[in-house]
Amino acid sequence: MAARMKFICDTERCIDCNGCVTACKNEHETPWGVNRRRVVTINDGVPGERSVSVACMHCTDAPCLAVCPTNCIYHTEDGIVLHSKDQCIGCGYCYYACPFGAPQFAGSGLFNHRGKMDKCTFCAGGPEPDTSEAEFKKYGRNRIAEGKLPACAEMCGTKALLGGEADLIADIYRQRVETRGYGPELWGWKIAYGRPKRGGEIKAKGDLPRENQEVGDFQNGGGRFPQ
Repeated sequence: MAARMKFICDTERCIDCNGCVTACKNEHETPWGVNRRRVVTINDGVPGERSVSVACMHCTDAPCLAVCPTNCIYHTEDGIVLHSKDQCIGCGYCYYACPFGAPQFAGSGLFNHRGKMDKCTFCAGGPEPDTSEAEFKKYGRNRIAEGKLPACAEMCGTKALLGGEADLIADIYRQRVETRGYGPELWGWKIAYGRPKRGGEIKAKGDLPRENQEVGDFQNGGGRFPQ
C-alpha cells in the first residue's frame, strides 16, 4: 500500500514568519492574489495566542472531491488531493465544501483565466506528464516527482510545518508532545554537555553532577531526553 502524504503544523513552534507562504509562491510562481498556503493567528494579542500554517490538508475523505460535479478532483496513489484544470468548470462547490478554504479562484496569469480553481498540490503537480512545461504552467513545480518534500515544509525555519508520509510525521509529532511534558529536565547543562550513561554505570566524569548543583537535581537525573 502506498504511503499517505499529509501535513501537520505544530502550533507550539510556528512563529508566524510566513516563510512557508513565501516559499510556496516562489516555488510555483503563483500570480498575485493566489496564496495556496497562509498563516492564521488565533487569539491574536491575548494569552494563548497561536499561529498555524493552513493549506489543503489532502484529506483522506475529502469533501471537495465528493461535491465536484465534473470529477476533476481526485486522489493520487499517495493520497494527495489534486485537480484537473481542464475539467474544472469553476462552479465553486469545492470552495464552499473545504473546511480549510484551500480551493480558490485564480486571476489572470500562469494559472489560466478566472473561472478555474487553484489549490495546494503538495508540490505534486497535476495530471499532465511529470515535470513537463505544461504541468508547471498550470500547477507549478512537481517536487514529489523529483523525490523532494513540499517546499513549504522544507523551508520552515522552526520545523513547525511537517509534510511527508503520515506515519513518519505522526511519530515525530508524538515524540515532540511527549518531550514537552518533560518539565524542568528539558533544559540545562546536563542535556547540553552531559554524556549518556551506559548500563546504569557512570563512564565519564561528565556524567557526574556539577559542584554547584544538587545531586538529585532534575538536570543530573536520568530520564528521556529530546532527540
